[in-house]
Amino acid sequence: MRTGAELFIDSVERLGIHEMFTLVGDHLNEVLLYAGKRNFRVIDMRHEAAVVHAADVWARTFRRPSLALVTGGPGHTNALTGIATAQSAGSPVIAVSGARPLSQAGRNAFQEVDTFGSVRPLVKWAAEVARPDQIPFFLARAYSEAMSGRPGTVHLTIPVDVFTGKADVEPCQPPVIAEPAGTPDISRAVELLRSAERPMVIAGGGVWWSRAEAALADFAERSHLPVFTMSLGRGVLPDTHPGCFGYADPSLNRAAARALAEADVVLVLGKRIDFRLGLGRFFSKRSQIIQVDIHPQELGLNRDLAVAIQSDVSNFLRSFEALPARPEWLRTVASFGSEWRSWLDGQAQDRSSPIHPAAFYSAFQDALPDNTLYSWDGGDFVHWGRAMLPARHPGGWVRLGPLGTIGAALPNAVALQLANPDRPVAMITGDGSLGFYIAELDTLVRHNLPVVIIVGNDAGWGLERELQGRDTTVGCELRATRYDVVMQGFGGEGENITSLEQVGPAVKRAFASRRPYLLNVNIRGVRSPFTRWKLGDD
Repeated sequence: MRTGAELFIDSVERLGIHEMFTLVGDHLNEVLLYAGKRNFRVIDMRHEAAVVHAADVWARTFRRPSLALVTGGPGHTNALTGIATAQSAGSPVIAVSGARPLSQAGRNAFQEVDTFGSVRPLVKWAAEVARPDQIPFFLARAYSEAMSGRPGTVHLTIPVDVFTGKADVEPCQPPVIAEPAGTPDISRAVELLRSAERPMVIAGGGVWWSRAEAALADFAERSHLPVFTMSLGRGVLPDTHPGCFGYADPSLNRAAARALAEADVVLVLGKRIDFRLGLGRFFSKRSQIIQVDIHPQELGLNRDLAVAIQSDVSNFLRSFEALPARPEWLRTVASFGSEWRSWLDGQAQDRSSPIHPAAFYSAFQDALPDNTLYSWDGGDFVHWGRAMLPARHPGGWVRLGPLGTIGAALPNAVALQLANPDRPVAMITGDGSLGFYIAELDTLVRHNLPVVIIVGNDAGWGLERELQGRDTTVGCELRATRYDVVMQGFGGEGENITSLEQVGPAVKRAFASRRPYLLNVNIRGVRSPFTRWKLGDD
């Protein structure tokens, strides 16, 4: 006989999951105590949404399901933001919430909420476990649902008396996940690309999930097509590769905007035509679009397509043969990039005080270790960095996801550093965003994670301040808090930066320390490329 808690831990281990992100609560004690006996890796955090954010990035990094475990009632409702964020990012998180005893359902029990009903609209699949002997079955089912087709977040509600009850069953066995379909018919796509005069490629997260890094590099070299990357595709083909022309987001890379305006054929690989592509509006009306996606419902959702191909991106890329070179078009796209970088470099020449964000990032990049991984937050200061810094490493450019859950960069950085213990990790955020999960600074210190946090401090919600107008704002102003002192209070290290000359030495000290380290960078609010684009300033 095993308790439900024992069946739970033994089953997730058989599924190949050897760590959980969690925050302790009454409904979980049986599970956590057994996990401790088994030396199961437990990463305990300070907020339930942060628990799921960290599990989300762990799943993205390793491209397999991760486990988030939270208690019921407010623990579950706190976690809902993380769950919705992970699902919007197509991340295979198994999010498990405890609950009041099943025997007390509907009787106004302590912390009783409709756990299953509140989460079901937010996830790919969900279930409530009614008996201990069902735990192995539902965990195997959750794993299969999370990984089949396009990955997604799944949920299990497990009442506390299901964890404490006993059953005479074996832990689950790993399910068999169907491989993506074989070679797709790409003849029409090849025909269009061969005849195109100004073709381009947008490579999104589907490249990462299908483990197509090498296939994309080979494709770029054989196709002679200019490639732009986006979302989890950032760094899969490094920006330093001669066939890569950087960010596909027109709001952050005007070279991409100009290429999209002139391209006659656009190949979209594993990228939803969503808000980042203007729901299709950023393509020229004359462009013929080829979209490749494993999820058929995405094909043609926001833009009529010339060719729609339901396929794993890796299978599609391996089916391609060489295409004729178009040196003139490649030179044109390269000139777009050179002009855009020249504009950014010009902004970085500003040496006035407080520090201009572009000037900061120029000095920051010069001091960075070569193999740095990034956890990006949202906000105007952050958008300057996303526009200026190159993506060099697969899996090393972690964003918030389509939900834009600002503040999540801190728990994201926890997972990114745990997953890459020997790599430097930089977290880039603003003073507003840092406040959401600021107690996770304690998590960094307790787990001895040497993340270097860059806080662009302009004493306000910079992006909204710019959108409302510089003269009069409502709800946009904050205090110029010394976040380096806050970090020191949690047991980490920190410095306050007030001049550009301080940046390089401080950055080098921070990474050399191998300690959680926060640099509080006093900047002035300057309308970022993203906000300029949004306001039509360009």
